[in-house]
Amino acid sequence: MYNEDRPKEECGILGVYAPGRDVARLSFFGLYALQHRGQEGAGIVTSDGEYAYVHKGLGLVSQVFNEVNLKPLKGHIAIGHNRYSTTGSSNERNTSPYLIETIDGPLGVSHNGNLTNTITLRRMLLKRGVGLSSTTDSEVITQLLAAPPETWLDGYMLDIDGDFLDLWQHRIKTLMQLAEGAYSLTILTRNALYGVRDPLGMRPLCLGKLDGDGWVLASESCALGTIGATYVREIEPGEIVRIDETGVQSIIGKKSPRRALCIFEYVYFARPDTLLEDQNVHLVRQRLGRQLARETHIDADIVIGVPDSATPAAIGYAQEAGLPYTEGLTKNRYIGRTFIQPDDKLRKDSVHVKYNPLEANLKGKRVIVVDDSIVRGNTSGPLVALLREGGAKEVHVRVSSPPIRHPCFMGVDMATYKQLIAHRMDISAICQHIGADSLDYLSLPGMIKAVMEGLTDQSRGHCTACFSGDYPVAIPQALFEEDGSNVTFTGAWGH
Repeated sequence: MYNEDRPKEECGILGVYAPGRDVARLSFFGLYALQHRGQEGAGIVTSDGEYAYVHKGLGLVSQVFNEVNLKPLKGHIAIGHNRYSTTGSSNERNTSPYLIETIDGPLGVSHNGNLTNTITLRRMLLKRGVGLSSTTDSEVITQLLAAPPETWLDGYMLDIDGDFLDLWQHRIKTLMQLAEGAYSLTILTRNALYGVRDPLGMRPLCLGKLDGDGWVLASESCALGTIGATYVREIEPGEIVRIDETGVQSIIGKKSPRRALCIFEYVYFARPDTLLEDQNVHLVRQRLGRQLARETHIDADIVIGVPDSATPAAIGYAQEAGLPYTEGLTKNRYIGRTFIQPDDKLRKDSVHVKYNPLEANLKGKRVIVVDDSIVRGNTSGPLVALLREGGAKEVHVRVSSPPIRHPCFMGVDMATYKQLIAHRMDISAICQHIGADSLDYLSLPGMIKAVMEGLTDQSRGHCTACFSGDYPVAIPQALFEEDGSNVTFTGAWGH
């Protein structure tokens, strides 16, 4: 709704295999739990083993679905999607999941992420005579999966490793050799559900178990408990999972020598009760706050957080600094749930619409306010001013992630080089721009240390490109040029 100083969420995807259960209703509540990952559109596709059914539209999950349009979504298999547009504008035509009819039956696809070679793949499809009706890379993925293999034997393909794969496993594996960038997928066919994760594991995907012979795939584990499923494990990078009447089968679609889960999942995207890499996100954010206090502490009276995503980091900061943590801002939790746009004055004053200062806690105090990130710098200044209006004597801003200096091309709307305030200004200039008494950020090594502290496997890596500029995949120069920058990608790879 507002031009907030936040990166826009990615997407939330879901898959349900549950014979004898109302999979459309399960999917609705699963998507409801993943609403934070995308608020522009939502959709569900189901299959009863013969036909597929779909309903999708623009808006929040609760606005798109109701009892009337859920009822026709029959079957025992479902996939769902919450959309935030990255490639492809926000309109009805670009909403997901995608559902098409193929010679081998219905095919539905939900996609979280962004392909970096979409332009090349689109041209390849168009040259083959495939018509495209949208501008999304999700449709490109769907059409690549629908293309029939060159040879087949009774619905099975002989893999290059000598193993027999079913038709769709073969097509998914072929897609993984072509697709570059970030993707987690849930795929529906006539009688099976598939889960796929890119070889670097940039986008999350996990597996859950329902009572009986039911299974769930979800972007985040927080969706599992909402529908009565228990967490089993993460889908591994490069893994293809097939779920059908025989249970869960797994193959490796494409291997990678490294991992690169988006580290911003820990900073902001994931819900705090989610498990990522088998560690609780809330606890990781507290560790980020504690590390921030070690690196950047300053004398003050209280510590507050910018609600709600920065609250765990603020708690961790206060614990490490030995200062009282309290609330300094109250948030109108419903302001983002309307499509009624504010007038120009309200738009410029959006921080006042969304937050109110708690004067009783702020008056006469030296305040450390912890935020999780500063992207464009649009709201940090008004927030500082709001705290001063509330009576704060000093306002010291601390950020539980490093300065964001580079855009993301892997499925996150992280703004362009020209829009990123930390690309244009150094820290002292940003501090002056937002009107704070002091400003400091968590260091990149400090962020990595806090994330890695809870991992048993210390060989895991993370994508830090928005902070470091070290992209884990080759970024076509055309994408930088579209971004309006003269930066040339060097292919560097860091943590």
